[in-house]
Amino acid sequence: MARCTKEEALATRNRLLDAAEHVFAEKGVSRTSLHDIAEAAGVSRGAIYWHFKNKADLFNAMMERTTLPLEDALHQIGDDPELDPLHELQRAILDTMRKITADERTRRVFEVATLKVEYVDELLAVKARHLQCYVEGVGQMERSLREAALRRGAPLRVSLSMAAQGLHALVVGLIHSWLLAPQAFELVGVAEMALGVYLAGLGLVPQPE
Repeated sequence: MARCTKEEALATRNRLLDAAEHVFAEKGVSRTSLHDIAEAAGVSRGAIYWHFKNKADLFNAMMERTTLPLEDALHQIGDDPELDPLHELQRAILDTMRKITADERTRRVFEVATLKVEYVDELLAVKARHLQCYVEGVGQMERSLREAALRRGAPLRVSLSMAAQGLHALVVGLIHSWLLAPQAFELVGVAEMALGVYLAGLGLVPQPE
């Protein structure tokens, strides 16, 4: 049998990730088998093990394909000293909200990760990945808030850790609530207002651009 090319292997990998998104969304992660995903992708189960160690590995790859660009936006905050880190933080958060509302794949992946995964048995590796993202996200928010406060020459009204934890909870809570009931409110508009109120409460007001 001829060896597949890198392009063919990448196409198969993406087909498996596409199939995983849809099957996880339909059945939930714990109730989905690798056979279900292979069948939906039109490949053998062996093809899955060529690309992924197990279901948790496949799930994390599915998440990273969608969320890495969003995580990168947070990591890049502060790279340009000419930009206000508070503006950059707000922009990164609101761009994520816009992507969730406008892009079907992003919305589906966030819905699976938020509403359709149980941290049991083989999915404990998924919990570890989520915990890593949480720690990194809060850490980046701390750095951004610290730099924003320093630029303004005024200390935050609460501890830096508390400010970052609260901001992270605000963002995650808005996304979770919107995914439960997308018709209930307009995510980007409410997020923009809530962010402004929260940051002002910390004593941070955006500087003129």
